[in-house]
Amino acid sequence: MGYQVLARKWRPSSFSEMVGQEHVVRALTTALESERLHHAYLFTGTRGVGKTTLARLIAKSLNCDTGVTSMPCGVCASCVEIAEGRSVDVLEVDAASRTKVEDTRELLDNVQYAPTRSRFKIYLIDEVHMLSNHSFNALLKTLEEPPEHVKFILATTDPQKLPATVLSRCLQFNLKNMVPEQIVGHLKHVLSEESVPFDNESLALLARGAEGSMRDALSLSDQAIAHGSGKLESDDVRQMLGTVSRTKVLDLLDALIADDARQALTVLDAIASHSPDYSGTLDELASVLHQIALAQAVPGSIDTTQPEFTRLESLAAALTPDVAHLWWQMSVAAKKELVLASDPRSGLDMAVLRLLAFKPGIILAQSHEAPPAKKSEPPAAPVAASAQINTVVQASPASPLPHTTPQGTAVQELVPAEIEPRPKRPAIHTAVIDEPAVMTPAAGVNEQGLVEPVDVVSGDVPTQSKVAEEDLPTHGSWPDFFEGLGLKGVIHTVASHFELVETYERTLRFQIASTNAALFNERHQAGLASAIEQVLEAPVTVMVAVGDTSDNTPARQREIFERRRVDAATDALEKDDCLNALVTDFDAAIVPSSIRPPLTEL
Repeated sequence: MGYQVLARKWRPSSFSEMVGQEHVVRALTTALESERLHHAYLFTGTRGVGKTTLARLIAKSLNCDTGVTSMPCGVCASCVEIAEGRSVDVLEVDAASRTKVEDTRELLDNVQYAPTRSRFKIYLIDEVHMLSNHSFNALLKTLEEPPEHVKFILATTDPQKLPATVLSRCLQFNLKNMVPEQIVGHLKHVLSEESVPFDNESLALLARGAEGSMRDALSLSDQAIAHGSGKLESDDVRQMLGTVSRTKVLDLLDALIADDARQALTVLDAIASHSPDYSGTLDELASVLHQIALAQAVPGSIDTTQPEFTRLESLAAALTPDVAHLWWQMSVAAKKELVLASDPRSGLDMAVLRLLAFKPGIILAQSHEAPPAKKSEPPAAPVAASAQINTVVQASPASPLPHTTPQGTAVQELVPAEIEPRPKRPAIHTAVIDEPAVMTPAAGVNEQGLVEPVDVVSGDVPTQSKVAEEDLPTHGSWPDFFEGLGLKGVIHTVASHFELVETYERTLRFQIASTNAALFNERHQAGLASAIEQVLEAPVTVMVAVGDTSDNTPARQREIFERRRVDAATDALEKDDCLNALVTDFDAAIVPSSIRPPLTEL
């Protein structure tokens, strides 16, 4: 006997051998054992999930010589003939090649005649959605009330194209796509029985390539065995499928986390040298990021049997959840845009560079630091970033170049945005304190440990102008002071949730609740400092930490004010005699949510 392909050789011969369709198998076996038989069955699902196989198993169960059973013997003449496709009482029809109404009428001409040898005459119509409307009309009456000895089994990959009149006459079963774990488990059994050497990574690649179809998985296995000269190795399977090595994708993620654009492009060159499917590369990148996100949300969810388990665990620890989610979304979106690029490689290059360009630059942590004991004294030396994120923003009269603190902490120039145009103002400089340190007075650092601009020519620290104490906003006056800053857009929204906790000398210390800090970044803090400096016409220092806030934020005060206006409008309406007369005379009612206060200047 010649070689038989795996997809045919390992077609299930009983319900117990079906993989991944337990919900359908249970319903069918129960119906067969209790002999609650329907006259028409409809199986729907994508290719290779078992529609035709289930139809033949039902035919065997109905016509087995041992009687109607959920466990056909498989050796009697009827079972063998059905398995080989030569039973005269089981008519398998491909609707795609017999779409005309004449074909359907010819098929139904012999419905009234009893089966030749078997218990039932069974019509198995595959891809039934391909029939024409006239063919469906010719089938309807027979499909609804066939003779007792006739059963219809229909299969389709596109049930939406079937008329509702046909769907209502059938018992419908939806077959699911198989998950990779189910496919891998079945392939292990098949290849072990076939004595074919394999590794787990090869099976995982085949399972992903099958896209939920067991038949496709077995067909790809046949091809991979031939490609690998009788064995399955991951490198051979990758070459056959044109997929990129997961190791290369992990190397790419390492370069992205390190912000190393040169190394990232080097990895892309290595990927391109194997002539991969660039769309598949983005798929693999999204797949790895998906596993990383799962590991971050549910620790221990990564399969420990994966060859890359250790690297995936380390990447999950190195990436923050927001970056993992953002990169996954960008990878998926980049796949859609790949066809718009001048060539696939340039599209992949730009996708990777975009991941680098849009990596978030600041992470907020909950503040646990207690406020200073005395308001007249500045806070102690900066605390560790893990305990509190405090970014110091100072407006300087000069326009110095970026500087570096004695500890080597970079001072970057930030350009405030989203505020109303005002006269030219001094530049804003930001010092991010990354580790505890006690700063001593030196060129560029004042006695409070705040970075000051150093005159590039003379090296002298410019004299700081003073702000009168009564000019600085206080905890109580901050909401009104905020309204006069002229902030716009996102910076206005974010800063409106700041609460002024403390004011001392030229320093304003704010807090923002963690629930409102999602959009906060250094640019907003710098813009707020610049706006305050313009109003006071003197330099100030702004410090922001994440912590609990009270009702004394501008946003909360505005809400309270608006609530009072609505309450006042409601009281006025309730006291309006004319309105009360209308309500009484016409049995009307006032909708509370429709009440709006008069439009006034806030």
